[in-house]
Amino acid sequence: MSPAEEAVYRLLVLSGRVSAKDVALRTGLSQEKAARTLDVLIATGLASHTDETPRHFSAAPPDVALLPRLKRSAEALDLARIEAAQLIEAYQETRRRHDASQLLEVITGAEALRQQLRQIQNSAQHEMLWFCKAHYVAMPSGSNAEEFEALARGVRYRALYETAFFDDEGAVDNVVAGMRAGEVARSAPHLPLRLAIADRSVALFPLVPGGPAGSPSEPTTALVRDSNLLSALIALFERYWQDAVPLRLDGSDQAGENGEAGSPSPLSPVDQKLLSLLVAGVTDKAIASQLGLSRRTVQRHIQRMMELADAETRMQLAWYAARRAWL
Repeated sequence: MSPAEEAVYRLLVLSGRVSAKDVALRTGLSQEKAARTLDVLIATGLASHTDETPRHFSAAPPDVALLPRLKRSAEALDLARIEAAQLIEAYQETRRRHDASQLLEVITGAEALRQQLRQIQNSAQHEMLWFCKAHYVAMPSGSNAEEFEALARGVRYRALYETAFFDDEGAVDNVVAGMRAGEVARSAPHLPLRLAIADRSVALFPLVPGGPAGSPSEPTTALVRDSNLLSALIALFERYWQDAVPLRLDGSDQAGENGEAGSPSPLSPVDQKLLSLLVAGVTDKAIASQLGLSRRTVQRHIQRMMELADAETRMQLAWYAARRAWL
């Protein structure tokens, strides 16, 4: 509708029946333009008129006159969006096939890597996948505020920590904070590389080894988009995730799906956290450091749990704890 047609239709809706002369006076249009506009509204089914002289005009009900038009417009807009998305996808696919820089981008330096990690988390809508190795390169443990913001808006985080990660001071507390915010965490003895994948559409991983931020050996990282390489990285994550040990460090049960139903765990929160680290392969010394206990106290806790489980070895304790859903 033109501005004049909209103004006249609104007037008819609010006024009921009016003459062409009244329309001209109340809208500021000339009588000729008011008459032409009324003819357009009648022709498009938005208005009707009486047969008396002078004719009086009234609006067609908006739900009858406008809603079908809006529905058709919405359907046309949806179709246009689909067509545009297909064109965009075709364009990007063509660019990727002819320009390798569209598939893989090289990032040099810890600060540039840190900015990319923040960017992919800020833009993530569904899921983040992480391989977390010991000794940070770009983001010290506990400094990833973007994770908590993404978790708050519904992004799922799956983080896989290698055992040596828990040797760093404060590592357990930082992992606990993430788990309490919604992160799902597991542990593996060793991870092959550092890795972050956002929405299964973009990944960051090292091309060559690099030292911690500020060291003479700055990291060289690759950002890879939709490709066979990205699919391989996702498959690598899922393979390690499948074999990893679920962590229970915050009192919640992230494992337990295959556990045997039984009575509530007799373990204290400290025992549960200690047992989770023990099963993950963390050494007694590292457990003691992370939990603020002496090694002797850690060993006493383990001995008590072995007695509860009637286990003679730590391996038997881990098996029993998994079976009874202690983990």
